[in-house]
Amino acid sequence: MFRTRLLSGIVLVALALLLIITGNDILLVSIGAISLIGLFELYRVFHIEKNVLGFTGYIATVLYYLNLRFHVVTDFRLFVIVFLIVLLMCYVFGYPRFHAKEVLASFFGVFYVSMMLSYIYETRMMEHGLYIVWLVFLCSWGCDTCAYCVGVLFGKHKMAPKLSPKKSVEGAVGGVLGAMLLTALYSYIFASNMNLEVEQIVVLSLISGVGAFISMIGDLAASAIKRNYEIKDYGTLIPGHGGIMDRFDSVIITAPIIYYLAATFM
Repeated sequence: MFRTRLLSGIVLVALALLLIITGNDILLVSIGAISLIGLFELYRVFHIEKNVLGFTGYIATVLYYLNLRFHVVTDFRLFVIVFLIVLLMCYVFGYPRFHAKEVLASFFGVFYVSMMLSYIYETRMMEHGLYIVWLVFLCSWGCDTCAYCVGVLFGKHKMAPKLSPKKSVEGAVGGVLGAMLLTALYSYIFASNMNLEVEQIVVLSLISGVGAFISMIGDLAASAIKRNYEIKDYGTLIPGHGGIMDRFDSVIITAPIIYYLAATFM
């Protein structure tokens, strides 16, 4: 299992490097595809992956990513309103085939998975985005690795005993500090490429600290959904890791945080 997980992790990192360095439409299409797979995994939990509510979510995702590219709709509220109206039409004219919670699940999924993952692309397209976008992964995957190591060595106090018994307060602190240190080292290495001063390296490290803390919320939230519906993994697409939702659960919530903090303070 460890070997499979390691090899899959290496492939994931290699693909991330290729897609993010390439950027532009290739990255947009790739993130869109990942979003659709993740959305399918989430919808499968709610048993709407193959009905009209699920397909409405898939279509909304495609339209959302097309709009990111072509900027047809400038007022995002219009997208939300139209999507909700279409879902309500499906609910009303399909009644009593669908339950209200299924409609809510379809609506929730597009924003939780598709929209939030799109911020990887949005961050990449910022000024110095080629470098800043990696903070998303340093905050999520880096934090997860550091939290695991510190938790194994020093973990004593459970952070969420009913939800994730293996996660500790000490591990969480180690994960946040580890992400900040990794970001500081990363920023120092690429300081000349990003025209960074010492103060900006500190700011990026603090941004990573916030992102790392938020990433743990994302991880636990995805775990909570699995526990509510008594499933082990969202999928089997990535050997040793599970599905897209299992591997990107923390990335989903971290990406928009990094985008807005970097846009505000950098």
